[in-house]
Amino acid sequence: MFISTASCDKDSSLGPDDRFLENEIPNDTTMTEITSNKLRISIGSSSFTATLSDNASARAFKAQLPLTLNMIELNGNEKYVDLSQSLPTSASIPSSIQNGDLMLYGANTLVLFYKSFNTSYSYTKLGKIDNPTGLPAALGNSNITVRFEIIQ
Repeated sequence: MFISTASCDKDSSLGPDDRFLENEIPNDTTMTEITSNKLRISIGSSSFTATLSDNASARAFKAQLPLTLNMIELNGNEKYVDLSQSLPTSASIPSSIQNGDLMLYGANTLVLFYKSFNTSYSYTKLGKIDNPTGLPAALGNSNITVRFEIIQ
């Protein structure tokens, strides 16, 4: 049996209906399997390229894209949002988190880390920003809108 506990209290000023700005449904031409593992993460005028992991969780996340999400600030090192659909998990304790890691906490909490630190919590790796230089400045220290989309 898998039991998940939160890494810390997720107190938010956003209601559940405010976390998703849009979840676009692909048109018929994009219903075929997307083979690219490259992701564009847009934050305001900044854009970052990420590489998705080769696992069931990342493939399930990719199938939900594009997504524009209101992510919540937490602990001065991460942004998170609870996804509307759970993803498959294969959690492990990474021992350290790196700036630019894109992880899944539990089965439905998407986390984008913007500072490196040691951890004892379990996450499922979804991917990593290829060059996270400027990520902390782009994300800032408050809740923010982030867009995730596949680069074709």
